[in-house]
Amino acid sequence: MSQLLEGRTALILGIANKWSLAFAIAQAYRREGADLILTYLGDRQKETVEELGAELGASRFLPCDVTQEGDLERLAETLRAAGTTLDNVVHSIAFANREDLSRPFLETSRGGYLLAQEVSAYSLVAVARAAAPLMAKGGSILTLTYLGAVRVVQNYNVMGVAKAALEASVRYLANDLGPSNIRVNAISAGPIKTASARGIRDFNTVLNVVAERAPLRRNTEPAEVADAAVFLASNLGRGVTGNVLYVDAGFQVMGF
Repeated sequence: MSQLLEGRTALILGIANKWSLAFAIAQAYRREGADLILTYLGDRQKETVEELGAELGASRFLPCDVTQEGDLERLAETLRAAGTTLDNVVHSIAFANREDLSRPFLETSRGGYLLAQEVSAYSLVAVARAAAPLMAKGGSILTLTYLGAVRVVQNYNVMGVAKAALEASVRYLANDLGPSNIRVNAISAGPIKTASARGIRDFNTVLNVVAERAPLRRNTEPAEVADAAVFLASNLGRGVTGNVLYVDAGFQVMGF
């Protein structure tokens, strides 16, 4: 039986450590035969990403700060110069100041609001613009979101608003890139213990509530998100674009 992503090249942005969802997705893509290109932010992260990439069998490691247009241009030019054609792009990048997550949304600072929007939402637009010319045969762009984009989740605050912008961006990008046969989707994962999630106050309470009330009566596993990402990246998901796919043990259907 052939692998679902055999012969495809995937650019993955946002691996921070082995607990990150981007790492789980990279594992699943590699399992299904994809060639992996990983990015890192600065020298401090380079060593970690290279170590994890060696474990994954990644072929290349490239620097990229998504808030810098020059970095994205250099990334695209490096790939173009190497004759690389991209089939899949994974955008797993988000950030908000800890102080803006720990106080009421009403008290969000202007700078904190703009920072969360730039890193967590606008970066998808910038990445898609840089990657699309390298996707000559079409392909899939995937990002990660959360239920806090459409419902108020205690202590998610400014990040929830940024994720709402991210989900809207998915829809508009899907429309713009559809004629090029590039699909754009998001996975809304249930709460998972990642490094970024630890920045949310009382996160363990969120995990406990989901495990108690979700239809499957448990939390989401990273591998479940990764397998859904494979579906969206492969021919199995060829008719799906502009969508938010919930992988959260069914929690989003519940009302309280």
